[in-house]
Amino acid sequence: MTVSSAPPATGRPIVPLVGYALALSSAVLFATKGIFIKLGYAEGLDPITLLALRMLFSVPIFAAVGLWTSIRAGWGGYRGRDIAAAAGVGMLGYWFASYADFMGLMTLSPQFSRLILFTYPLFVVLFGALFFAQPVRPLALGAFAISYGGLAIVFVKDYAAMGSAITVGTLWVLASAVAFALYQLLAKPLIRRLGAPLFTSIAMTAASAGLLTQFAATRPLERLLVTGPSLAIALGLAIGATVLPAFLLSASLSRISAQANAMISTLSPVVTLGLAVAFLGETAGPLDLVGTALVIGGIWLFTRLDRAR
Repeated sequence: MTVSSAPPATGRPIVPLVGYALALSSAVLFATKGIFIKLGYAEGLDPITLLALRMLFSVPIFAAVGLWTSIRAGWGGYRGRDIAAAAGVGMLGYWFASYADFMGLMTLSPQFSRLILFTYPLFVVLFGALFFAQPVRPLALGAFAISYGGLAIVFVKDYAAMGSAITVGTLWVLASAVAFALYQLLAKPLIRRLGAPLFTSIAMTAASAGLLTQFAATRPLERLLVTGPSLAIALGLAIGATVLPAFLLSASLSRISAQANAMISTLSPVVTLGLAVAFLGETAGPLDLVGTALVIGGIWLFTRLDRAR
């Protein structure tokens, strides 16, 4: 007779539950980004200054963690071409995409901006098929149409209220979504060769250097000396809406599948909508809710199709 030392079954495994909690926390914190940006604009900070402050506070943390992890794993065999490519891809994903997003938020509501950005996985599918010979299922195009139908509803409603400024903001955020989709496709092989920590360190450092150069060329350095509410907002954007959700996302992906994480992340636009109503005095009418439901529904359909592939 043998005695088992295994613990008794207690229902669902703890590790996936922890992964779900981490993914949910990451989605909620990422959803606060647009709120912090709008609060920063209300304090008189412009997009480039706010981006520079975000980088100054967040990039040293990313760089330190990435380099420390890479040193522990051991150096060796990295090609200069890969390092240069990682820097270029980082500037696309963390400089241009962020800058375009910040510019769009000059005129768009946080919830509409978040909805547009949230469609970047659909661009990943389209560009993967067009430029990287990746297969695309016809039904995925249906998911694309559903999501952009939802965006069109919100766009028409906002255009009637605010006019052409909405068009400019929408184009900026669409450019951000396209840039981030390209970043995802271009980063994948580099992460495989360099490792995620080193790639992130190089990408974030290069983007920071580009942005701070842009800031130095267009703004007086004294603008970075912020205090009071502006400092609190910049720290919240850098730590609460950038560093913490990024690490929580990585931790969740080590415990649950990417598909499960994608499904949980569909809550992010809803959270942004609620926060905008609570903290910015934004209104959420029936058309906003219908548009949000269609965008989330399209992304949900897309993730289901991708999982079944």
